[in-house]
Amino acid sequence: MPEADHEPVPGWTPPSARERLALIREHRNVAMVGVSSNPARPSNFVATYLLSYPNDFDVHFVNPRETEILGRPVVPTLADLPEPPGIVDAFRAPDELPAIAEEAVAVGAKVLWIQLGLWSPKAAQIASEAGLHVVMDRCLKIEHARFFGGLHLAGFDTGELRSKRARR
Repeated sequence: MPEADHEPVPGWTPPSARERLALIREHRNVAMVGVSSNPARPSNFVATYLLSYPNDFDVHFVNPRETEILGRPVVPTLADLPEPPGIVDAFRAPDELPAIAEEAVAVGAKVLWIQLGLWSPKAAQIASEAGLHVVMDRCLKIEHARFFGGLHLAGFDTGELRSKRARR
């Protein structure tokens, strides 16, 4: 749903494409809150993508019901991370997002990134009033792929530079 169709957030303006690019370039430490071990879940797909760009992202997983995802440790809360994340990428229900925003503020995160299909004026207000940048209803994977050439029908960069398969 386009941002214009969402409930407005007083004092917050959605960041432009240029601003989102700057956030991705500036903050490589990403904490994925609500990431799932189920490979069919969007959060797992995004995690797999982000991990495939180790020079671009240092990815941490946060989920109180998991201990390991994709061979990496999972912590129960943002406060359990070894360092404050630059970006908190939230994959939780809208009613849980304000608490995640409060936790992001408390640990010193710089960006609250709320995933595609999710919108929380209260979370945005909490985070933006504390000085965090806020992105809502956008996928970090899609945005990174759009800016850095990894967008492909299957979701990954195939390395193929042309639209037709070579004849054998």
